[in-house]
Amino acid sequence: MMTCGNQHMKYCLHQSHLLEVHKVEPKKKEKNGKFLLGLKNKKDKAHTQPQCLDRHSQLIRTFRLQMQISEAMDVCIRRRLQLTRGTCGKTDIPQISLGLLNSTFKSDFLHEKSYLQWKSRQAGILEELLLNSANLAAADHLTIKCSLARIRNAEEWDTTMSPSERVEVLTTIKHVALKLSSLPGQFGIESETCYWTAGYHLNVRLYEKLLLSVFDILDEGQLIEEADEILTLIKLTWSTLGITQKIHNVIFGWVLFLQFAQTDEAKLLEHATLELQKVASVKEDDKERNYIESLLCSRQSGRKEVKLSLIQAIFFTIGTWCDSKLQDYHLHFRQQLGNFKRVVSLAVILGIPTSDHYGEIKFTSLNIPNKASVKRIKSYVERSTEAAYKRVASTIDLESKMKRKHPLCLLANELRLIVERERNVFYPVLHHWYPESGMIIAMQLHQIYGERLKIYLDGVSCLSEDVKSVLPAADLLDHDLTKLYTASGASYQDLHHYPIGEVAKPLILDWVIAQHSRILEWTGRAFDLEGWEPLSLQQRQAASIVEVFRIIEETVDQLFGLNLPMDITHIQALLSISFHTLRAYLEKMFNQFVEKNHLYPSAPSLTRYKDTSIPIMKKKLLEAIILDDNLINKLNHLTVSKLCVRINTLKYIEKQIHILEDGIRKSWALVRKPNDGKRDESEPHEITSCEEVDELFANTFNIIKDTSLNGIKKICDFIGPRVVFWDLRDGFISSLYSGSVEDARLDSVLPHLDTVLDHVCGLIDDTLRDCVILSIYRASLEGFVRVLLDGGPSRAFSDSDIILMEDDLAMLKELFVANGEGLDCSLVEQEAKFAERLLGLYSVQTETVVQMLMTASEQISMGLESHDNDRTNILNVHTLMRILCHKKDREASKFLKIQYNLPMSSEYEDNPSKDSTSTSPFISDFLKRSTSFQWSNKSQSSFNSFKKKLQEATSDITR
Repeated sequence: MMTCGNQHMKYCLHQSHLLEVHKVEPKKKEKNGKFLLGLKNKKDKAHTQPQCLDRHSQLIRTFRLQMQISEAMDVCIRRRLQLTRGTCGKTDIPQISLGLLNSTFKSDFLHEKSYLQWKSRQAGILEELLLNSANLAAADHLTIKCSLARIRNAEEWDTTMSPSERVEVLTTIKHVALKLSSLPGQFGIESETCYWTAGYHLNVRLYEKLLLSVFDILDEGQLIEEADEILTLIKLTWSTLGITQKIHNVIFGWVLFLQFAQTDEAKLLEHATLELQKVASVKEDDKERNYIESLLCSRQSGRKEVKLSLIQAIFFTIGTWCDSKLQDYHLHFRQQLGNFKRVVSLAVILGIPTSDHYGEIKFTSLNIPNKASVKRIKSYVERSTEAAYKRVASTIDLESKMKRKHPLCLLANELRLIVERERNVFYPVLHHWYPESGMIIAMQLHQIYGERLKIYLDGVSCLSEDVKSVLPAADLLDHDLTKLYTASGASYQDLHHYPIGEVAKPLILDWVIAQHSRILEWTGRAFDLEGWEPLSLQQRQAASIVEVFRIIEETVDQLFGLNLPMDITHIQALLSISFHTLRAYLEKMFNQFVEKNHLYPSAPSLTRYKDTSIPIMKKKLLEAIILDDNLINKLNHLTVSKLCVRINTLKYIEKQIHILEDGIRKSWALVRKPNDGKRDESEPHEITSCEEVDELFANTFNIIKDTSLNGIKKICDFIGPRVVFWDLRDGFISSLYSGSVEDARLDSVLPHLDTVLDHVCGLIDDTLRDCVILSIYRASLEGFVRVLLDGGPSRAFSDSDIILMEDDLAMLKELFVANGEGLDCSLVEQEAKFAERLLGLYSVQTETVVQMLMTASEQISMGLESHDNDRTNILNVHTLMRILCHKKDREASKFLKIQYNLPMSSEYEDNPSKDSTSTSPFISDFLKRSTSFQWSNKSQSSFNSFKKKLQEATSDITR
């Protein structure tokens, strides 16, 4: 059950100073052993241990578990060492080994092989400490050599020799060992023995093994919680092993460094750096200094082997390792970037070992700025950069074939990663000792890549897929190299930049121009397929406009996705494409429109109301101008639903223009950003550029916005007359109050009008609802007024009819107020004032209306009245004549017969099957010619003259 080795010796050595005896087992042989279970239990149940357990015992137990020693072995070895301690005076390593050889037998081991290995190692320890001692006499040297040979001989030692013979051999060795132990120290240091120098290699190795106990055996990259206390216990071995504070710091730093190299745990490297940093701060006297310098180690310097002190040897080894890592730091710290700073800090503390032609080793301090240190760091930068480039370049052709991308594109991307790591990780560390490092790397990579890029640029003639990948990658590389170059304070202009912008400018412009016809073709195709149905309940615009903006935005994304330098010419070309695309779409939409005057039926000729009992065999039909088939076809396609979708589409354009403009501006700002990532708004050319761009955006998009807004107004103005004068013509314009007011009231029309309003509200964009509803309301009032004034021969109103008509007007207003959910009440009232005043005129006595007509005639002769249907001046000839024509009053009819010879309404009937595109020929002619009339100031002469002209204008009707 017993094992052997350095662990065995180091634990025994340690316990001999603690007056306790333990036995050890090999480190990391069986991590599933019971001792690991004990360690796990200690970790998991440490808080449950009895409080009365002595802290010293806890530390010993922890130390035993860290050394992977079972409890049974601990008891066995402790017993052997206690026996040895009773027979020995001064405890040292030879005495411990001899005591164990004397009291330990093959039967103590489970396997013979383990026993033989253990015994051989004990003989090896004695050989190193005794046989190689310079103070050993020749006879003693022969005695030790023979005795150790007998111990190593398994047949003789364990079978042939008797116990007394084995004791005799061990006693012989012991006498020589005691003789050496009694010799005075070489340097006069307290507790010094000859074994400090004679066996310092073994002592150092044993001390390294002891120090390894501070690392968690379950996680070798971590220190255990009791590390400081364990180190205090280990310090008890210093007098035996010849360890001083300085030696401890350097060996512990070395152990920490080795553990870091094994586990890659960054914290261990930091601890190692701190320990090695302490070496220089330890104060020592001449005796200790001479002692440490006498501990020599061999190291290979070039082809020559040199002798170094223990501290110098460790510094040399670690420094050489640091130097090898820094020679290609892009490779060695690619995964653990944070370790770069730690290694540089370590190298600064130790210095970088160098050797001259004679093999003499010197340490170059990086912490002192001098020619040697600058040269060393510069070599790191140049070699690491060159090595990184070669690694990338060596695989780039194969990678290009696999990824099907141009090698220069892939190379630029890989170099950007190198530059990024340099700028973010390596340069912030190196610039403390070599500020020009960033500039050196930038120039080096810029030149290497530039040589290959120049050859490629000379052959570029169009914006091919390869060019689209290479130029942006090269430009971004140039940008990153410039940032690294200027990081040390160098001027931006000092770096000769790649001519990407010069090469790309005409290529980009050609590409943008080539998109023009493609986009217009797609726009026309999308428009021709449009059915003017809402895209969805939530998206009420047409699908075609969404497609148009998608095409434009796709082009914008493709352009700026090139990631190439651009100037104002490119943005101008892009805005031109956007403008012409949207303008073409709007022109196609507007070409489908019809002027709203085509919706109105022709105004019937003026007649006078007259009841007749004479049956008329055949009434005269009122003539009307017939619309052509193309115009009717357009009107039939401009349904209310499709008009609502068109309005929504125009509103969508207005909204999307802002989004498109913002997107282009942001993308433009990114491609215009200088290489240093900063924009100086104080520079005149930058201000001019911004002003030019703002003007371009304004000239381009404001036109589209204004056109869309005008289109919305035009459709709103159209949609009301479309509903009233086209869709509801039969029920509203033709039938309302026809024949009899009481039998043809407005309440028969209102349900149809309400249905239309509900339909419109479900289709129209919420922001446009009131605008469209107001248009329908105005058209309804206009239709109501038209029935009152241009109702034709079938309309005649008595005083009792006016009351019913006033009620109808009130119902119409209530419909559009919609209990507060429709139009604003004050707006509804304001719009209805003309109709209300018109109804009021019908209630005026006929004589009074005639007098008003005469007064209005005088005003026309004096040029004081406009001939438009001016709602602000209801007392005009146009209105008063029609009121008299539609008044169911004998005096009015008589007046019209005598004064104007107007025919009776009963002689005519309306023609509902005809549509008109113009107003009444009589009214048109009358209004045109009335402007040239010169009325006198005399009312009668003025009226007679007006009557004569009116009779002439209506002479064709009376024939």
